[in-house]
Amino acid sequence: MFKKILIAEDHESINLSVQKTLEDLNIPNVDYVYYCDDALAKIQKSIRENEPYDLLITDLYYEEDHREQEIKDGKELIQKIREIQPSLKIIVFSAEHKSGVINSLFKEYEINGYVRKARNDSKELKKSIASVYINENYLSLDMKQDVKKFNSYEFSAYDITVVTLLSKGVLQKNIPVHLLEKGIKYSLSSVEKKLNSLKEDLEVTSNEQLVAFCKDIGII
Repeated sequence: MFKKILIAEDHESINLSVQKTLEDLNIPNVDYVYYCDDALAKIQKSIRENEPYDLLITDLYYEEDHREQEIKDGKELIQKIREIQPSLKIIVFSAEHKSGVINSLFKEYEINGYVRKARNDSKELKKSIASVYINENYLSLDMKQDVKKFNSYEFSAYDITVVTLLSKGVLQKNIPVHLLEKGIKYSLSSVEKKLNSLKEDLEVTSNEQLVAFCKDIGII
């Protein structure tokens, strides 16, 4: 099992809860911080002292307070850590539920596990730690199904642009004009065909539902 773990979590009660979970697993060396800057500093220090961490458990979103921080969120923290310790195992422990965001964490940020803050999250966290320890990425079954649904349709940059315009209140008939301003030449009939195709593939019946779906999965 992991010997040295760092917890980065800004809410004290949750931080303590994760510490308790690691105590249950008999992890011998556990450190914790409440700020991303402190997390990076501890990891840098551990590397200098040749006693690196085996695992980082981090939140995704951090609330701003009186203390000015250079690193604002978990994504930025992960990016910086990957630059100095690429092999560090990382589990994100967050309330985020959007499948598009979670999918990007694995694909773009190369995290090793994701646990959503919810009922039985302590049990899920233990399972994730065990899986990541044997080099298996971890995502709970319900989240896997959501991400699979997200990946079943490949959104193009054009798809995202059109739906984003709708989300900003642009009428469907005016979308070609806005696309032209971006250097994209599409007729109204092409836009209509694209939107109808998206709605059919995603099993929604209106532009409003399409926008809501894309917001829910986190692509806009």
